[in-house]
Amino acid sequence: EVLLRMHSVGICGSDVHYWQHGRIGDFVVKDPMVLGHEASGTVVKVGPGVAHLKPGDRVAIEPGVPREMDEFCKTGRYNLSPTIFFCATPPDDGNLCRYYKHSASYCYKLPDNVTFEEGALIEPLSVGIHACKRAGVTLGSKVFVSGSGPIGLVNVLVAKMMGASAVVITDLSASRLQKAKEVGADFTIQVKNETPQEVASKVESLLGCMPEITVECTGVQACIQAGIYATRSGGTLVLVGLGPEMVTVPIVNAAVREVDIRGIFRYCNTWPVAIALLASKRINVKPLVTHRFPLEKALEAFETTKRGEGVKVMLKCDPTDHNP
Repeated sequence: EVLLRMHSVGICGSDVHYWQHGRIGDFVVKDPMVLGHEASGTVVKVGPGVAHLKPGDRVAIEPGVPREMDEFCKTGRYNLSPTIFFCATPPDDGNLCRYYKHSASYCYKLPDNVTFEEGALIEPLSVGIHACKRAGVTLGSKVFVSGSGPIGLVNVLVAKMMGASAVVITDLSASRLQKAKEVGADFTIQVKNETPQEVASKVESLLGCMPEITVECTGVQACIQAGIYATRSGGTLVLVGLGPEMVTVPIVNAAVREVDIRGIFRYCNTWPVAIALLASKRINVKPLVTHRFPLEKALEAFETTKRGEGVKVMLKCDPTDHNP
């Protein structure tokens, strides 16, 4: 293990949800719990047997650590391990604090040209990497991203990076769609009260064809329905956003058109990829951060996120560091 002095911690929608509702699905907050799982910091001490890190190293933290070498770990899909430790998922504490202890294998050294803030953004970026890999985005793909929150935006970034020739994104908010344009979306659709079929036909007319790939990042029933109607026959719909447990969808439409519906659970094996992309300047996540608060103003930061202002709100845990 290593002890870290925390630097930057992003606030995620799930953090706000636990704070407001005390549960997400089967994960129920029963005791006081530290939030935060999008994080970077500096190594202060290393435990015995830690060879790849030393005090002073700047690291990005992968929040999901398997507790045992089970079948999922053996096949490289450790995110599916039922006993996995995960920061800020009850009952596991997160890392929104000054000092934090974590498994050394899941702390990744940041190159000098990658900032702490970029290091903290690797966590949401990883969701995009994992989703686009599961979707099979490749050279020339036409992609429909549903929802322009932080996760929709990282999916735009990654899809373009992986060779998508056109990406169309939907949202209710004009300002969020403007942000999507900034990070590389080719087309935006501001949804008002269209039916799912109407949204699907708008997607098709903007792209000039139906997309082979849809990445659904809202979890809203109508959006999942639009995702099925929009996806080309033989294509893939990846469900990233989580909503109610039971959702009514036109499953027969998907079945008879051979639309593959895939789920994702967080990510695995994405930190080295993300660090390589950031270090080579192949991907720019900096525009995602719109607000910064010191740890003392955490409540204000959470209120800002809850109101849906900006995109990514970042907390600064190290009072001695005056760099953004």
